[in-house]
Amino acid sequence: MALNPQVSSADDVVEAMNLSTVQGRSLWADARARFFRNKAAMFAFFLLIALIIFSLFGGYLSDYDRETVDFSLIGANAYKGVPSFETGHFFGTDASGRDLYARVVQGTRISIMVGIVGAIVAVVVGTLYGATAGYFGGRLDGVMMRTVDVLMSIPFMFVLIIMLVVFGRSILMLFIGIALISWFDMSRIARGQTLSIKNKEFVEVAHAIGVHPLKIILRHIVPNLAGIVVVYATLLVPQLIIFESFISFLGLGVQEPNTSLGALISEGAANMSNGTPWQLTYPLIFFVLTIFAFFFVGDGLRDALDPKDR
Repeated sequence: MALNPQVSSADDVVEAMNLSTVQGRSLWADARARFFRNKAAMFAFFLLIALIIFSLFGGYLSDYDRETVDFSLIGANAYKGVPSFETGHFFGTDASGRDLYARVVQGTRISIMVGIVGAIVAVVVGTLYGATAGYFGGRLDGVMMRTVDVLMSIPFMFVLIIMLVVFGRSILMLFIGIALISWFDMSRIARGQTLSIKNKEFVEVAHAIGVHPLKIILRHIVPNLAGIVVVYATLLVPQLIIFESFISFLGLGVQEPNTSLGALISEGAANMSNGTPWQLTYPLIFFVLTIFAFFFVGDGLRDALDPKDR
């Protein structure tokens, strides 16, 4: 009788060791640990959080809004609007006498919104489209993917410009246009991954017991695409921000009185001859920091979720 407590205790120890071993091999737990050990990714992650907080609440630190014009600091006197904490113009003023700090706050917010919203739409539409094509296969797969090939052959820049000209150059149309042309690559990635997943035992069992194909796609296929979807979305955001900045640089993006980092960079570059370098410097700094943060976070997630490194 005296040995029973020892046996029970030993069994508990073995069970606890087995449980900890199973938990240690969890995909997401292992990926999280790898991501936390990546110093560059963690620095970029906290930088990204700081930029988002700045874009949401940074305007409360200034006494000026993005639209108020100081008529004494425009035109030939624009060089007088230098950055100064005494005047309250932390980043100076732009060529129209508006507070550049407030405009950088809004520009950062809109640029991040464009990237995140576009990436979310691209991931949702592309994943569902590609998973459906890959799961059903056959003729449906051929038609769906050939449709994607045809759409990808159309110059997306031309399509977006036509949309903005025809339907108006608003933030909403910019969101819609970027979202509509950014899901093609995700659909091909999701379709390729689905082709390998649909032959797994758990998918075949679900099909054998009569689970509806739509439920199989949503409950079994899509969740197993989460890793690559997260990585792709994180890397897609900076690409969309760069694309939006290019559109705004051409004057076809965000329109006044709103602004984005691309529009501010365009304005700053056009006014460099006026001796106002701060009009280009500050928007460019925040643009580079935003792109840097998203790229390094995405790179860290890719390394953390890479099965070859586990």
